[in-house]
Formats: sequence, structure tokens, C-alpha cells
Amino acid sequence: MSSRAYSVVVYIVLFVLGAVEGVVGSFQYSQSPAPWIAVLLALIVFASCLLAGWGTESFGGVLAVGAGWILASFLLSMGSHSGSVIITATAAGEWYLYGGTLAVALAAVARFVRQAGSRLGGAGPQRLPR
Repeated sequence: MSSRAYSVVVYIVLFVLGAVEGVVGSFQYSQSPAPWIAVLLALIVFASCLLAGWGTESFGGVLAVGAGWILASFLLSMGSHSGSVIITATAAGEWYLYGGTLAVALAAVARFVRQAGSRLGGAGPQRLPR
């Protein structure tokens, strides 16, 4: 398998990971203790995005997981023509959607800053001399 094909497969797997997190989270966000499970799910999305960016050493890794999560979560939050809604307008639902979206955005900014820092000559956090 060529390097390019391997990269495409990795990004597809990361997108599917984000989508699976979105689908599972959309049905589990209101479990007891509700809004804390929603916050925990948002933190899991944040960690997944950060780890995907670290693992791929690219901004695209963060975006792949984040796009999968956002697509799945927001599609499931839209009401159907029959009026049923999976993610309700409760505190837990809002923490899940807004917290998860903020988590994706913060992970993207963190990866962008890390990538920009390495291009400018800094390799990340500087250690103080002892």
C-alpha cells in the first residue's frame, strides 16, 4: 500500500471514529448523573481530537475526528418530520452539543498552535534550565 493510500485510510478511520463517538454520545448524553455525562463525553471528544492530531502530526487528524463527531451529533439533533428528537433542549443536551463543539474547536486551536510553533523553530513547551 502506498503512503498516500495509507494516509487516506487513516483519515477515513478517524472520521468514522468521530462519527461513532457522535452516535453513541447522542444516545448516552442524558444518563445519570446528567449533565456530567455530557461533559465527560465532550472531554472524550476533546481527547480524541488531540490524540488524532498528535498521532497524524497534522491538523487534518483533528479535523477528521471533529468533522465526524459534528456531522453525526448535529444530524441526530435535528428533528424529524414526525417531530421526534434524539438530543433534547435540556441542560445535558446543550452541554453535549455546545461542549462537544467547543472541545473540537479547542483541540483544533491547540493543534494549530503546536504546528505553528514547530514551524517557527520552537518544538513545543520550553524546559527551564536547572
